[in-house]
Amino acid sequence: MDDASMVGLMGRVTGTIGPGLVGEVIVRVRGGAEHFLAHAADGTGRIECGTVVMVVEHLPPRTVYVARAYDS
Repeated sequence: MDDASMVGLMGRVTGTIGPGLVGEVIVRVRGGAEHFLAHAADGTGRIECGTVVMVVEHLPPRTVYVARAYDS
């Protein structure tokens, strides 16, 4: 899967993302759901487990940068 096809996909945080933390997200892709290592796109935010996020950058093979999908 290329970089561009991951950008814009929605996922859910399964491991807290934050400064100094490598989190984890699950994203529906390639007809299933896959886990990716995740960082906050803004570099400073903390995103808790269960939060819906959007992929803003993909670094193959398994790393994504994400932002909250909805303001809460």
